[in-house]
Amino acid sequence: MRIISHRGYWKSEPEKNSLRALSRSIKYGFGFETDIRDHNGELVISHDIPYDNPLNFNNFLKTNADEIVEKKLTLALNIKADGLAKKLNVLLQDYPLLDTFVFDMSIPDTLSYFKEGINVYERISELETSIWQDKSAGILLDGFYSEWYNMQFISDLVQEKKIICIISPELHGRNHIDLWDKLKYLQNNESLLLCTDFPEDAKNYFEGIVL
Repeated sequence: MRIISHRGYWKSEPEKNSLRALSRSIKYGFGFETDIRDHNGELVISHDIPYDNPLNFNNFLKTNADEIVEKKLTLALNIKADGLAKKLNVLLQDYPLLDTFVFDMSIPDTLSYFKEGINVYERISELETSIWQDKSAGILLDGFYSEWYNMQFISDLVQEKKIICIISPELHGRNHIDLWDKLKYLQNNESLLLCTDFPEDAKNYFEGIVL
């Protein structure tokens, strides 16, 4: 199971999606989830609509793509605005070895990502069912209010040859240890990703280090 950091490996709230947090994630060998939108005609990293000088996504990749590829890290791109598929595809063509996927687009906008040949993960939660089963490259498995799924549900998705990115409960303000404990039985499965606010804790936990 691969671990990816949520908005980078941040140590304090203001560091989320910052160059420092993303660079720290790469340094410690974690892929990361981050938010992509457009600003003044450029793709930038920002969760909310930016009003200052957000981190330019292309500039970030120019500096860090080689190390990301070398360490075989996964980038999960949360798309925060419609109409970015073609621009993103043009950018990613300069980095063909990057392991990336996109998610959370509107339903009509998702079609443009399929058309561009970009890896799309669809979110399944207690509020959302699969509608792109034959098209999606993977599943973002989430629980907004509880861990409504069990390990057999995850195993069944893996049997469908899907990559599963599991959203750790602390992203929704819940305790994560119960789920992590259950995931220990699946941790050797390379088809699983865990997106967490606590990447180093997760690494230690699944390697058997007492926290």
